[in-house]
This record gives sequence, structure tokens and C-alpha cells, in this order.
Amino acid sequence: MKKNNFLNHIPKHLLIWIILVFTFFPVAWTVSASLRAGGGLVGQKLIPEVLTLEHYSNLKAIGFFNWIKNSLIVSLTTAILTVFFVSLAAYAFSRFNFWGKKYSLLTLLILQMFPAVMGMVAVYLLLFHIGKYIPFLGLNTLSGLIMVYLGGGVPYNIWLMKGFFDSIPDSLEESALIDGATRFQAYYKIILPLATPVLAVVAINSFIGTYSDFLLASIILKDPSKYTFAVGLRNFISGMYDVRWGDFAAASIVGALPIVILFLSLQNLIVSGLTRGAVKE
Repeated sequence: MKKNNFLNHIPKHLLIWIILVFTFFPVAWTVSASLRAGGGLVGQKLIPEVLTLEHYSNLKAIGFFNWIKNSLIVSLTTAILTVFFVSLAAYAFSRFNFWGKKYSLLTLLILQMFPAVMGMVAVYLLLFHIGKYIPFLGLNTLSGLIMVYLGGGVPYNIWLMKGFFDSIPDSLEESALIDGATRFQAYYKIILPLATPVLAVVAINSFIGTYSDFLLASIILKDPSKYTFAVGLRNFISGMYDVRWGDFAAASIVGALPIVILFLSLQNLIVSGLTRGAVKE
């Protein structure tokens, strides 16, 4: 009987191992390339014969860490502002009835039907004209890039957060209002703590989406000192610094650390938010 159970589990375990190999092999090869002497990839072994930290030391010379700083500024600012504005808008759509509510939600839904690449020309022209009157929001500025990311991430996240707010009982806010709390106090003292899971999801999606974006950032940013991580990373294999796969691999490892740290730091926040969100009536 035990033998039959073991045989029945073999296909499942085999599939899991195959998925793990396909998942971790690119990571292992990137780490290997970052520690391997030389810059080639073809014909190399997974375990380098000669280990070196030269590729990591080369990053500082070309201003790579400045690109990381720019990405963190853009991504963190976009994530914080997105959570702030989206939570307010989603709360209004969830709790209040007002003229145009239905059509506003429908408009937000329709905006998600079109790929972002369709608006690249319009975004470029918009920032070009805004920059004539407000230079710090124009082309080749981090604040202009933040403004574009913020506008692009609002529609979907409002729908996502509104659905979560709809699942929170109105009786919690009604009790707070009866006890003398204002509507805004009920919002940030009762609703937001219960909505911690969806706030964390919105923050993570916003951070990762902006941190790893290449297309929009490459169109708006032209000054190498203002490059973000994704834009600067391409220069290692596009000819500006010649084809340097070792430096590219080292930059990829270092650049991935903020996302890893974000996931690890928000993991407990999501779990605690789920437990706080449990309501008994």
C-alpha cells in the first residue's frame, strides 16, 4: 500500500523538480556569470574555474549605483503616491453614491483595455509641452516619469482596492461614526488597517512595475545621470560599454536586491493584515 502511494506521488514530485530547475537555473547561471573571470557566456561552465569580484567593482566606475538610486526614488515615490490616491478614490467609490459614479468606474475599466504602448507618443508630447511651463515635470526628469507612472497605475488599482473595500462591513464605520469619529477618522483608523493586504499588493505591484520598466523610461530619460536601473542595464549589451555580459550579470544581481528586500519586508505585513481583517458579526 505504501509502495503504491509512493509511486502515485512520483509524477507530482517530478513535475515540481522540473519547475524548480527551470526557475532557478537562470538565477544560478547569472550568479555564475557575475563571478566568472572574463565576459563571455557561450561555452562556459556553470561553476566557474576562476572566481572574481571584478564585475561588481566595475559597476561603481560607470555610475550604476546612481541608476539604482534613481530607480528607488521613482519606484518608492510612485508606490507611496499610488497607495495614497488610490485608497482615497477607492474608498469614495465603495462608500459614497454620487452623480457619474457608474460611468466613472466604466471609464476606468475601459482605460485598461488599451496597451500602454499606444499612449507613448501622447505621453511624450504631453511632457514636452508641460516642460515648457513647469520644467521639473517635463522630459528628462524623474518627477515627470513619476507623474506618468502614477497616472497609468491608478485605474486598475482603484478597481482592485474598491473590491476589497466592498468586502469590509459598513457596520464598523457606522459604529465609529456613532462614537463621534469623523468620516476621515473612520477611514484611516478602521478601514485602512483592515485593508493592509490590498495596500501591500498595490504597493508591491506599483514598485515592481516602475522599477523594472524599460520602454517608457527610455523614451523620457535621455541624460545618463538620470537613467533608471532598467535603462542603464541595457547599456551593458547595447554597445555603449561594449558587450559586457559579466558586468551585465553583476548589475542584474545587485539590481534585483531591492525587490527581494521589499518582498521579505512586506511578507509579515500581508499576513498580519489578513489576520486583522477577520471580522466576526
